[in-house]
Amino acid sequence: MTELILIRHGETDWNRELRFQGHVDVPLNATGHEQARRLAERLAADQPTVHHLVCSDLVRTRQTAQPSLEVLFPQATIDTLTDSNLREQSFGVVDGMRVDDIKEQHADAWEKWLRFEADYGMPGGETTRQFHARVMDAVRRIALQHAGQTVMVVTHGGVLDMIWRTARGTGLDGPRQSDIPNAGFNRVRVDAATVEVLDWADVRHLADLPAQPVYDQKKLLVR
Repeated sequence: MTELILIRHGETDWNRELRFQGHVDVPLNATGHEQARRLAERLAADQPTVHHLVCSDLVRTRQTAQPSLEVLFPQATIDTLTDSNLREQSFGVVDGMRVDDIKEQHADAWEKWLRFEADYGMPGGETTRQFHARVMDAVRRIALQHAGQTVMVVTHGGVLDMIWRTARGTGLDGPRQSDIPNAGFNRVRVDAATVEVLDWADVRHLADLPAQPVYDQKKLLVR
C-alpha cells in the first residue's frame, strides 16, 4: 500500500471572496504563504519519511509546496514535480466568479449546481463524475508508481473531497461533508482497490493564524 500526505493549497484572496477558482491561476495571499511556511516548519520538526512530492501545476499549489520541497528534497525543482490531473475541478464559464455574481449572471446554472448531482457540471466545465474519474485515476497512478512508499500530494479542496468520498463510500451526489482547511494535513492509505483515511483536517501547525474562510456547500443547499 502507498501512503499519501494530502495537502490543500494555502489561502488565496479568492478563497476570501468565495470565488470559484477552478483552473484559474491564482497566487497565494500573505496568509497562504505563512500557511505554506508553517507546513514546511512542521515537516522539519516531525521529520516524516517522505519518498516523493507531487503537486497540481497551478501556481497556488506550487507556491504551497515550495517551502516543503526545500525541507524534504532541497535539490529538486518544483516544476518537474507537477501533474495537471491534480488540478481543481473545472467550472467552465463561472471559473473566477463570485457566488453572488454567478447567481445574477448564470441563475439557471446556479440552481442546477445547488442540486449537487454527480452528472451535472457548470456550462463548459466538468461534471462531478468526470472530475472524480480524473482525480482517482491520478491517485491510483501515483500509488502504483510509488508502491509501498509515502508521497506528499499538494492539491485542491475539490480533489481532496473526491478522495474523501471514495474512502468513505458516500457517493458523488450531495454537498461536501468533510472539512478541508487550507494547508491542513490529511493522510490516506491507497492500494489498487481501496482508499483508507488515516488522519484528516489536522491544522495544529496553523492554530494561531486567522480563521479560515469556509466554503460550506451544506449551507448553500439549505439556502
